[in-house]
Amino acid sequence: MRKPNLAEYNTFYKVFDWKKEQSGLTGLPGGKGINIAYEAVDRHTEGQLKDSLAIRFIRKDDQREDYSYGMLKDLTAKFANILRKLGLEEGERVFSLLGRVPELYIVALGSLKYKAVFCPLFSVFGPEPILQRLSRGDARILVTNAQFYIHKIKGLLDQLPSLKYVLITDATEDFDDVALSFPKWMERVSKDFEIRPTNLEDPALLHFTSGTTGMPKGALHVHQAVLTHFTTGKYVLDFQKGDVFWCTADPGWVTGTSYGIISPLVNGVSSIIDENEFDGMRWYEILEKEKVNVWYTAPTAIRRLMRMDLVPKERYDLSHLRLVLSVGEPLHAGAVVWGENAFGVPVLDNWWQTETGGIMIANYRSMKVKPGSMGKPLPGVVAAIANIKEEDIIIQDQPDIQGHLVLKKDFPSIFRAYLHEEERYKKCFKGDWYVTGDLAKKDKDGYFWFVGRADDIIKTSGHMVGPFEVESTLMKHPAVAEAAVIGKPEASIGELVKAFVVLKEGYEANEDMELDLIGFARKTMGPAVAPKEIEFVDSLPKTKSGKILRRLLKARELGLPEGDLSTLEKNQ
Repeated sequence: MRKPNLAEYNTFYKVFDWKKEQSGLTGLPGGKGINIAYEAVDRHTEGQLKDSLAIRFIRKDDQREDYSYGMLKDLTAKFANILRKLGLEEGERVFSLLGRVPELYIVALGSLKYKAVFCPLFSVFGPEPILQRLSRGDARILVTNAQFYIHKIKGLLDQLPSLKYVLITDATEDFDDVALSFPKWMERVSKDFEIRPTNLEDPALLHFTSGTTGMPKGALHVHQAVLTHFTTGKYVLDFQKGDVFWCTADPGWVTGTSYGIISPLVNGVSSIIDENEFDGMRWYEILEKEKVNVWYTAPTAIRRLMRMDLVPKERYDLSHLRLVLSVGEPLHAGAVVWGENAFGVPVLDNWWQTETGGIMIANYRSMKVKPGSMGKPLPGVVAAIANIKEEDIIIQDQPDIQGHLVLKKDFPSIFRAYLHEEERYKKCFKGDWYVTGDLAKKDKDGYFWFVGRADDIIKTSGHMVGPFEVESTLMKHPAVAEAAVIGKPEASIGELVKAFVVLKEGYEANEDMELDLIGFARKTMGPAVAPKEIEFVDSLPKTKSGKILRRLLKARELGLPEGDLSTLEKNQ
């Protein structure tokens, strides 16, 4: 068994220096800055890794497609040249709406190479969430397939004046002057591309995250974030020479970009990408056949595997597996213990957010694991528990006190903006601290423990769902007068989306109406984020100012204390 890259946490945490870690990156030739795509791909082609496996794609039919670092360099350069031919300016946005297929990864890295801003969308999104994000993100170019273009995109074009081109990955010829053939354009362009000077603060990645009080927020990250991707890959994921790594997350989620694309490539290891959705037996077979060393997945997946009632290490050869990691929501203690027994290796939970761009708090190979804990802060990251009162922030030094989880904002991957929402962005910070919106506590040994969200975001099957988005969609149905949405605990997926609906006069609350609304939401938003339960009510609890009290709906649904009702409208 190889020794961990981080041998002794406490000592290393004290001496860690971001500037020293940056020396592990190469930088553009001639001292022209740091570009994520160069660090992830091009620099490796100048050494021994040129012909080494960068990414192996496993298709739904189980066929394998291998891409070396050298192949990725050429293909991403071609896409960068397409962007040049299409007249894209630096900093403009390139979106993708694709499954886990090679084109998605080529587009991501090619966009970064060109110094465009890359923004991935979940392929399960319906037209309404897609429209919101393309519009708010000022999308200039979208890459998708013919099916998605015809059924999800084409009808939106009149509402997207900034969108100039749609590249279709499976079109052999251009559809028209807007919808272009991706493969045909890839054939036309050169594989030679020189990356322009890249400042650490040049924008690079845009990830939308749903809020509870407004439309989706576009968190903007810069090229300097690659330093966090590099460092966390080395010390948390413990990447070592020759490793095979598998991150199961879709790039539509920030994990699938930071750790499904960038971090393993920057660290020069080989990645496995499975096009298929969750399939327990298939996943075990991939772990065995591909000799995976490090596996990064989600609590939802681990809970599904737990229900299969088999011990994988007894049925499959998992001798190459060194580490299993989990992120997305807290991994409860029972799952941590089950995982270690099932796989014969540590199962390490870690915590971070779309806004942090990379892992912030983690359990490590060299450190004692406390099942159910988030772990300890990444070296170079200062985390604390705080009491926040208006503009004042008071750090709590005593152990086991619940409060707001806050981070010193001086780490490389902290987001630089919510696109077009400066005031919303400023509210995330109190002095030198970033207020995460999560509640936590720290024990006497320095381990952090997740308590819950300070707001009512819904986490369902690995997706972050904002009630406002779902409510807005339901309100588009002609029968709906009002709607409020909460997350209801459900063991297999974390939370299911439940909607409370007030119907307009003349409409009857019955099973047919419930099915109609669910079907409407699934078609508009996609099945992953649409409500799975609907309850018809006569009215919704609101404050005197008209704000719907979702927390009260959730408390009543779960039989919990209703809390302060001083602002509640009468008769509710």
